[in-house]
Amino acid sequence: MIGTLPRDGFQFNPLPTRVLFGSGTRVLLAEEARAAGINRALVLTTPQQQAMGETVAQDLGELAVGLFSGAAMHTPTDVTDTAQEALTAAGADGVISVGGGSTIGLGKALAARTGVVQVVLPTTYAGSEMTPILGETEDGLKTTRSGPEIQPEVVIYDIELTRSLPVAMSVTSGINAIAHAVEALYAQNGNPVMDALALEGIRALVGALPGIVADPTSIEAREKALYGAWLCGTCLGNVGMALHHKLCHTLGGSFGMPHAQTHTVVLPHALSYNAPAVPQVIEALRPILGDDPAAGLHRLAQGLGAPVSLRELGLPEEAIARATDLAMQARYPNPRPLEQGAIRAMLARAWAGDPPISEAQL
Repeated sequence: MIGTLPRDGFQFNPLPTRVLFGSGTRVLLAEEARAAGINRALVLTTPQQQAMGETVAQDLGELAVGLFSGAAMHTPTDVTDTAQEALTAAGADGVISVGGGSTIGLGKALAARTGVVQVVLPTTYAGSEMTPILGETEDGLKTTRSGPEIQPEVVIYDIELTRSLPVAMSVTSGINAIAHAVEALYAQNGNPVMDALALEGIRALVGALPGIVADPTSIEAREKALYGAWLCGTCLGNVGMALHHKLCHTLGGSFGMPHAQTHTVVLPHALSYNAPAVPQVIEALRPILGDDPAAGLHRLAQGLGAPVSLRELGLPEEAIARATDLAMQARYPNPRPLEQGAIRAMLARAWAGDPPISEAQL
C-alpha cells in the first residue's frame, strides 16, 4: 500500500480526541477541562512525578479535588482498584493524567470502569494518549482491549513539559513511538493516511533524538520529537499492531520488563522477522533508516546509548522459551506467519544483544 492507493479500497475512522500542541499550552488546562465537562478533577501521576502533579493541581485551583500518585507500569488492576476508591471518595467526574504510558493507562482504566472524562498532559513520547487501547496486567498476564470509552477526550501537548525528561528515557520513549509507526505500515487494516503519518513520524523522531542527546533542553529537538510522537501515537490508535507489540506486551506483562526499553530492544528484530513479507515497507523506510532498516534501528539505539539486549534489562535466558510460548497464544495479525522456532531464535538474538538478522541472511 505504501505510496499507492490500494485496489480494494480502505476504511478510515478518525478518532475524536481534541489535540492542542505548542509551547506553554498547559495554561489552557483548566479551561479545556471545564469545556470537556469536568467539574471535579482527580490528578493522576506516578510516584516519581508526584511533584509535577501537585503543581498541576495547584494550577487547576478549585477544579482539582485530589491527587493520586500511584500509577504503575503495565496498569496493574489492583492499582486501578485503589485509584477507583480515591476517585469515588473525591467525588471526581474527570481525571487529569500527567505523565507517560503508566499514568495514561491508569486514566483509561478508570474511564473504562466509571465513564469519567479524561484530559491528558503527556510528558513522554509514549503515544498512548492518542489511542482507544487499554493494556492491563492481572495475575502475571497482560491483556489489551479497545473501545470508544477508553479514548481520552482532550490531549494537551506542551513541549515545555518534555524538556526535563531524562535523556535515556527520551531515547527509549522515542523509539517506542517509532515502533507504533513501523507496525502501522504493515497493519492488516492500514490505509494511506496512516502510512503518510507513520513515515513522517518516524522521520521526525529519527531526526530529533540525536539532537536531544546532544542538548536535552533544545526546544527545536523537543518540538520535533513530540510532534513525531503525536503522529506515531495517532497511528497506534487508528490501526492494529502486530508481532512486535505482542512480544512487548508478553515481556512486560508476564516478566515485568520495562516498557519503553523493551520496545527499543525488540523492534529491530521484529522488523527483521517481518521484512521478507513486506518489501514495500522496507523500501519506504530505507530513505530514513538506511539500506537495511532493521539494522538501522539497532544502530540508532546503540548510537544513542539505549539498551540493545533483553539480558541487560534483567530478563533471564531461561525465560525465552516461556515468552515464545506466550507469544504464540492469542496472536495478533502479522504479515509473516508466526513460526515458533524462528520467533524463539529472534528472541534469543534480542536477549544477547546481537544485531538483527540482515535481509541477506533471511
